[in-house]
Amino acid sequence: MAIAEGRAERGGKAEKLRTLLASLGLPLLATIATLLGLELALRLADFRELREGNNERSLSYRHDAELGWAPIPNSTSTVSNARTIHVQHNSLGLRDQEFLADGRPTIMFLGDSLVWGLDAEADERFSELLKPRLRDYRVVPAGVSGYGTDQEYLLLKRLWPTLKPAIVVLIFCTQNDREDNATNIRYEGYHKPYFTVTPDGELRTEGLPVPASRLQYIKENWWVHHLWLARLANAVYLKIRHPLIYVPDPTERLVDAMQDFVEMHGAKFMVGVQNADLRLVHHLRSRGIPFATLDEADFYPGAAVGGHWTPKGHEYVAARLLALLEDNNAIRTEAHGVE
Repeated sequence: MAIAEGRAERGGKAEKLRTLLASLGLPLLATIATLLGLELALRLADFRELREGNNERSLSYRHDAELGWAPIPNSTSTVSNARTIHVQHNSLGLRDQEFLADGRPTIMFLGDSLVWGLDAEADERFSELLKPRLRDYRVVPAGVSGYGTDQEYLLLKRLWPTLKPAIVVLIFCTQNDREDNATNIRYEGYHKPYFTVTPDGELRTEGLPVPASRLQYIKENWWVHHLWLARLANAVYLKIRHPLIYVPDPTERLVDAMQDFVEMHGAKFMVGVQNADLRLVHHLRSRGIPFATLDEADFYPGAAVGGHWTPKGHEYVAARLLALLEDNNAIRTEAHGVE
């Protein structure tokens, strides 16, 4: 009797389970079908905001919680903009030969894609053109595409223990550096750190740790990379959780902080200005910072990301920066073969 009752009880539970599964089955199948339909619709619609990136940052850069993005050490890629170029980074993530301390003083050029060399092969850049003329120095192009002066300041402090430069030359991109410095999101939705100025004039770093951007999630997260629904959910999350912020332009204060940091470490600080920026030029003069204007450098107009120097433009920039170094007694005359 007890055995029969047990069997009946188990049979009743099994029947309830079958009923529950049956009741869930149709809604579950409908949900799966709906999600698959949405996934297919998103792929067919091919919304620009959900596509993978194909720029220099998405091809050979990765998320960096302090800087926003940084080149992958020892990475290689091919990048197309006004022209197609070949890129290789060293172990420091710089587009340069491997850095080896050999006793020569280092000249560090700090900047964005103008220094990194978008639209230029490595040996066409002004930094490479200076190397044979400055054989007694190590010339290091510490440029990262898309960086603002704020990120360049943070990169300067990160690289300092390794490079220990004797001279730092900031290349200021008049075309977009002020916009870069005044916000937390740039270009194709890349998140970045930013600075605010306190009432007593001090710089305060904001936005740390920097969240991964939409394109970084697509590249570095398996689910977001393979599922467009995940891309959509992630894009919505980022807009809600990390909205676009604008702050008063801290550019001049950032330049001051660079100068203070460099000179505190016994090095010399100078600036190259891409195009005329009267406000910055006036400030550089008031601070006694040597600078050179680079307005006449030839550049590629009308590219997807325009304004980058042609090989001829890099030759002009190299000559202007060489004169800047010489005129301010920053280098030994015999180092660059001047008779």
